[in-house]
Amino acid sequence: MMARPQRWEAPFGPEMTETEVEKLLNLPEFRAIDSESFPKHTPLSGILENDTRIMKYKSGDIVVREGDYGNSAFLVISGKVRVVINPSLPRSMIGRESTKKRNFIEALSQLWTNSSEPELRDTSRYGSQALRDPDSGDLTSSHVFIQDIPAVLNSHQTAELESGALFGELAALGRVPRTASIFAENDAELLEIRWQGLREIRKYDTEWRRKIDERYRENALKVHLKETPLFSDLEPEELEEVANSTLFETFGSFDWNVSYKRMREQGKSAEEPIIAKQGNYPDGLLMVRAGFARVSIKMGTGQRTLTYLGAGDYFGFDELWANKTTGEQSLQTSLSALGYVDILRVPAPIIEKYVFPKIKDNPKPLLTPSLSKSMEADAPMEWALDQRFINGTMAMLIDLERCVRCDDCVRACASTHGGNPRFIRHGRTFDNWMVTNACMHCEDPVCMIGCPTGAIHRSLDSGAVVINDDTCIGCGTCANSCPYNNIRLVEIRDLKGQPLRDPGTQKPISKATKCDLCSNNPGGPACVRACPHDALRRVNFQGEETFTGVKV
Repeated sequence: MMARPQRWEAPFGPEMTETEVEKLLNLPEFRAIDSESFPKHTPLSGILENDTRIMKYKSGDIVVREGDYGNSAFLVISGKVRVVINPSLPRSMIGRESTKKRNFIEALSQLWTNSSEPELRDTSRYGSQALRDPDSGDLTSSHVFIQDIPAVLNSHQTAELESGALFGELAALGRVPRTASIFAENDAELLEIRWQGLREIRKYDTEWRRKIDERYRENALKVHLKETPLFSDLEPEELEEVANSTLFETFGSFDWNVSYKRMREQGKSAEEPIIAKQGNYPDGLLMVRAGFARVSIKMGTGQRTLTYLGAGDYFGFDELWANKTTGEQSLQTSLSALGYVDILRVPAPIIEKYVFPKIKDNPKPLLTPSLSKSMEADAPMEWALDQRFINGTMAMLIDLERCVRCDDCVRACASTHGGNPRFIRHGRTFDNWMVTNACMHCEDPVCMIGCPTGAIHRSLDSGAVVINDDTCIGCGTCANSCPYNNIRLVEIRDLKGQPLRDPGTQKPISKATKCDLCSNNPGGPACVRACPHDALRRVNFQGEETFTGVKV
C-alpha cells in the first residue's frame, strides 16, 4: 500500500529554495496578490515553490519559438527580451530543419549507397546551428541562440518586453502554438510558470484572471468567433458583446497523455470528465476551442457514441433552437472530454439575441446522420475514440486480410532512413485493421511540449511533425510524452560506423527518431509505395477516411 502521488511531489523547479520564493513574493506582480484568497491546500507560496522555476538566459538565447506548443508562461524578472513581430525569424535560426527534397537520382541511389551499419551521422553538421550547452545534461540550459542580434534588430520589426512583462500565457492555457519567437536581448532572468500554477493563480486572484481573460478576449477570442460561421456576420459592436459574455472552461487533464499512457499499459479505459449531461437544461452553446470531446446518448445502462467534436465544432445548438421554436427541450445527448478540452460557453440569451434572428430557414438537426447509423457502423469510431487515434492526421493503417507479412514496407522505410526503419509493424487492431506504431502526426502533438531546443516541430511544407537531427540532444522528452510510443531513441555512429560516445561519461550518444512521412523523398511515404498488395495506407482519423467504407 502507498499514498497516491501528488502533483507537488515533482516540483517544476527542484532547486527552488525558500529564499527564492520570498524574493518572488516581494515582486510587484505577486506582492499585489491577496494570499489569503488562496486555499490552505494550494497557497500562493506553494504554487511559486512547486509550479515555477527561475530561468537564466544569455544574450541571444531563444526563449520561445513561433509554432511551438508550450505549457508554460514567462514573467520577466530582470533584463530585456524581444518579441519578433515581422517578418518571422528564419526557421534555421530557431532550430528548425529546412526540408530539401531529393531528386529521382538521389532517391534511387539509396539502394547502393546505404551503409550496412545503421544510424550513421555526419557529425560535422552538428556545429552548423547555434546551440548553447547541448551536453550539459541540464535541459534548462540547452538553448538555441541568435549569434548576430544587431542584424536581427535591423531586419525585423520587434517589440521590447521589460521587467514585469508576462507572455506566453494564452498558448500555455489554451495549448495552441506560440504566435511569435522571443529572444533575450541581454542577459535576462525569467520566471517560468507551468500551466497548472498559472491556472491556480488565475482561479484565485481576480486581477490576474481579469488581465489574462482580457488579453484573450482582445487577442484571440474575437478572431475565433469571427471565423465561426454562426458569428461571422456580426457587426463589431455585436461581436464585442458576444466576446464579453463568453465564458472560458477547461475539462480533463492538460497532461492527458501521461495518465492515458499509464491506463493504456494497464489495459484500462481513461477517464472522460462530463462537460454536459443528457437531460440537463442547455444554458448556452458550447464551442470546442482545443482538444476533442465525445458525443454520446444513453442506451440501457451504458452510452452509445454518436460522434466526436474537435476544434471549431459546437454542441447544444439543436436544443437551443428547439427551445426557441417548440418550447423547452433538455439536452438529448451528453458531451465528455477526451483528454483535455478547452470550451467556450456562449450564454443562451446571447445566441437568441444575435444568432437566431439571422437564421431564415429551420436548420437541419446536426446529429441526424449519426442517429441514423447502425451500431455496427459506429463500432470503428467507438474504437478509434477509445484508443485516442482521432488525434492522428496521418496514421498508418494496415489491412491484415491483404497483408502477407512480407515486410517490404519495413525494408523500404529502412532504405530511406539510413538502414533503420522509423516504425514497427505492430500495433492495436480492430477487426482486420491494425494501426501500427508509426508517428500519426497528431492534431494535438504533445510530443512537442517541453523540447528544450525546438528540434521536434511541425513542418511548414507538409504539416508533418519532424525532428531536426542537428539540434536534437537526445534527452528523450518527446519519446516519453508520446502517448502512443511512436518515438524511439537510437544510438548513433559516425560515417565510419564507429559508435559515438560522450567523452565525459562514455555513454552512447542517442537521437530521437520517428516517421517523418519521408519528407525528403519524392513520391511520399516509401512504406505505402512499397506494399505490393495495397494493404497499407496513411489515414486521417478526423476526416472521411474509412475502415470498411463507413466513416470513422
